[in-house]
Amino acid sequence: MNKDPLHGITLEQMLTELVDKHGWEDLSFRIRINCFINEPSVKSSLKFLRRTPWARAKVEKLYLQFLESK
Repeated sequence: MNKDPLHGITLEQMLTELVDKHGWEDLSFRIRINCFINEPSVKSSLKFLRRTPWARAKVEKLYLQFLESK
């Protein structure tokens, strides 16, 4: 059994759930990256996050906090 809480969860699913919970504006305050600030969309954000490991790590960390608070 895999103990990784992110196992089987796509980056798109993480981002969509975070946007649903926080909205783009709050998300841009929590994680200061331009793709969340300037004309944010799931598609453009996914493109950036897939190319930028440090930003993806921040999204994953926030998502883990989100899971703990459920």
